[in-house]
Amino acid sequence: MEAHYRNHGGDTSFSSLRVYLNSLSATPSRFSRRAISVSTSYDEMSRVRAVSGEQMRRTLRWYDLVGLGIGGMIGAGVFVTTGRASRLFAGPSIVVSYAIAGLCALLSAFCYTEFAVHLPVAGGAFSYVRITFGEFPAFITGANLIMDYVMSNAAVSRSFTAYLGSAFGLSTSEWRFVVSVLPDGFNELDPVAVLVVLAVTFIICYSTRESSKVNMVLTALHIAFIVFVIVMGFWKGDRKNLTRPADPENPSGFSFRSFGRYDAVSTMAEEVRDPVKDIPMGISGSVAIVIVLYCLMAISMSMLLPYDLIDTEAPYAAAFSKSEGWEWATKVVGIGASFGILTSLLVAMLGQARYMCVIGRSRVVPTWFAKVHPKTSTPVNASAFLGIFTAALALFTDLNVLLNLVSIGTLFVFYMVANAVIFRRYVAVGYTKPWPTLSFLCLFSITSIVFTLVWKLAPSGSPKWFMLGASGVAAITIVQIFHCVVPQARTPEFWGVPLMPWTPCVSIFLNIFLLGSLDAPSYIRFGFFSGLAVLVYVFYSVHASYDAEGDGSLDFKDVESLERINGILS
Repeated sequence: MEAHYRNHGGDTSFSSLRVYLNSLSATPSRFSRRAISVSTSYDEMSRVRAVSGEQMRRTLRWYDLVGLGIGGMIGAGVFVTTGRASRLFAGPSIVVSYAIAGLCALLSAFCYTEFAVHLPVAGGAFSYVRITFGEFPAFITGANLIMDYVMSNAAVSRSFTAYLGSAFGLSTSEWRFVVSVLPDGFNELDPVAVLVVLAVTFIICYSTRESSKVNMVLTALHIAFIVFVIVMGFWKGDRKNLTRPADPENPSGFSFRSFGRYDAVSTMAEEVRDPVKDIPMGISGSVAIVIVLYCLMAISMSMLLPYDLIDTEAPYAAAFSKSEGWEWATKVVGIGASFGILTSLLVAMLGQARYMCVIGRSRVVPTWFAKVHPKTSTPVNASAFLGIFTAALALFTDLNVLLNLVSIGTLFVFYMVANAVIFRRYVAVGYTKPWPTLSFLCLFSITSIVFTLVWKLAPSGSPKWFMLGASGVAAITIVQIFHCVVPQARTPEFWGVPLMPWTPCVSIFLNIFLLGSLDAPSYIRFGFFSGLAVLVYVFYSVHASYDAEGDGSLDFKDVESLERINGILS
């Protein structure tokens, strides 16, 4: 177990330019050592957690988590992306899209819950992947998560301006300033969005418990407005709008991206009083409630207007404004949506700060991000840095540009967590061979990709349905063989995903299927951000974590500690 290190005379890899250049020459060997080095649950909850100095206070209960989950999902999804998704992509079938995405989110929530109960720390998906697949996959996952959060929060804050304007009868252009010298998509400055982001940043830096109270109040008001919109939509709407567009030349009939913020609730696990009881109720309960609200809201909007007349920035407010005698409802919806967007922004910014905090604890980014303030018990450094970064993006960047950058990262993370929960159940490092499980996960993913490609690319007809049926049967057969042949290496002591491995396998399949619905530019952007993360890891993170391993900050080297870990995990 004892490692051999070049200590650079006791210096770190970044102590001087000469030392750093020497470290770069050793990158291949360091990468091979650190990339798939897994952390342990015990280490994450003790030595790694201690990097933050102060502890986060355990003040949250299950109802706080439900409130945070509802607040995080319902605001951004319904009021920001529904109009754009319906107008440009799904039409009235947005309801079906929400139902499928909701099922995907619920299954992913089960996977998150098992990890969060077992590992109640603030790292969420980053920590789950790190203790399962190693440091490098975790870093790529965490980097995409942070980027997804920042882009999404910037988009949400700009949409807040649109809805706030509708509440006061003002157009969006009256709140923004156009700078002609900047390129299109980056030339409309939005100072209101910046002020909102900075205000929320201040709140989350002040206190997690107080943030939860603010969220509860805003969420309660928001739900009241949601009920109003649903009732008005069903009362005043026209069912014919579900099956016909305003322009007959547009596609008609009942022929995604809104459930991503429940993972922010998992990052609050370190601040929950009773993780075993509160986390399952908080995560799964909030997702189930939001699925129902999403579908009802989508039906309501689709009945109010033909889909090809829906406004992409403030769909509900615009729907009422186009109805004679109902202009007053536009202001009501604008106020309600503003509350919802604030709650979504609050929860998401709580989540992004805690992700960055735990990534800092792992040493793959500077430990400055990991520090918890002794008075507020919050990750102030991470919160402030990401808040300023988000505000800067919200100032310049158009809503459509921002929304095109999110979704794929969230689905990728859900996919990784579903794979990780299967691997953790069936593989105990040092006791069972990982290759049967890894082979199964790879084969099942390939089969799911084949099904998705056939669904998306093959022309309609009997051959297409035959290939879909064949790949579906193959996927089911693969899961059943794995279930019968490979025994589980560990059983969760407190809470586990039901119907293992079927539940996470369905989650894997649905995430791949939804990934297949995204356009090519989304994959190009995902590849760009992932490539950027690889460069950061190669030129900084792998050397920082190598130094931390060398000075004893990471990994266990003594047999007594290893035996203690094995006892805990078994």
